[in-house]
Amino acid sequence: MISILRYDATSEDLIDVIEGNRVYIPCIYVLNKIDQISIEELDIIYRIPHCVPISAHHKWNFDDLLEKMWQYLNLIRIYTKPKGQLPDYSAPIVLNAEKNTVDDLCLKIHKSLQKDFKNALVWGASAKHNPQRVGKEHVLMDEDVVQILKRV
Repeated sequence: MISILRYDATSEDLIDVIEGNRVYIPCIYVLNKIDQISIEELDIIYRIPHCVPISAHHKWNFDDLLEKMWQYLNLIRIYTKPKGQLPDYSAPIVLNAEKNTVDDLCLKIHKSLQKDFKNALVWGASAKHNPQRVGKEHVLMDEDVVQILKRV
């Protein structure tokens, strides 16, 4: 087997590739004290990949940091809606973005829901119209609202 490396690699990098025993997780650099720099400097900082400028003292840009964290963790929030009630936005069900079907949601709530599942109503970005009646294989998106209907 011949491998071609197209960058300056250290011996440690080579060992990692061959053994495949390390997992690299994404990181976010949080740069504080943006209240003490100019707009031009802030503009430059915003262009740096994986960086989120904030001001802890003034609580500036916390929403951007939170959104970036959700994105890097690869998680989505799904809200449930009991029949005849408003959606519960206080406690979302958190799913991995790769396990994001209605079936995965049912399993996360309770495994008996998978057996008794009839269909679900979905409101949000993954729905073609609100509400959309879907099956178990429907792929959910961040901040969708789901009402699960069970067999009688």
